Amino acid sequence: MPRWDAQAEERLRTAAIELFLELGYENVTVAQIAERAGLARRTFSRYFADKRDVLFADSDRLPEMLAEALSRADPVLTPFDALVTALADVGAMLGAQVAPLAVQRREVIARSPELQERGRTKFAAVAHALGTELIRRGTEPTTAALLADVGVAVFRTGFNRWVDHPNGAGLAVCLREAAADLTDVVTQH
Repeated sequence: MPRWDAQAEERLRTAAIELFLELGYENVTVAQIAERAGLARRTFSRYFADKRDVLFADSDRLPEMLAEALSRADPVLTPFDALVTALADVGAMLGAQVAPLAVQRREVIARSPELQERGRTKFAAVAHALGTELIRRGTEPTTAALLADVGVAVFRTGFNRWVDHPNGAGLAVCLREAAADLTDVVTQH
């Protein structure tokens, strides 16, 4: 029998989310997750730092990914249009990666104050990264901070729409639609 299981990470993630939904995030141990996945506890540690990491793995890269996408946006775009372009570019990359279990993941986070706080911390880092890059692109600092917060709101709204309609438009499209809806609301007289 091979020592390396190509599907171990996904089995662990699936087992964890099932258990989080059944028992509540706070009531689940790493040992239970490994047992449900049919793997050793040490295998869990090869893929995840802790049980939170099952839900937020790679999310620490989101601020950097968005800032890099924003830095690549056409310099002639307005700051808002550059921001939307960056969100859509990252959304196109993330869609396939986060689609499996996205609905269940969101439900687990909604049930746990600890995980909600982790999500807020993640989005604060996203806003900071976007604001810093907007300033680098020449946007006035207070405007950059405002736009960065707007970018987070657009991302969250677009992401939730995408999760709510898994067979609909892709994540990038949902992000652009959320930005367009915001623009429509703001420009109405």
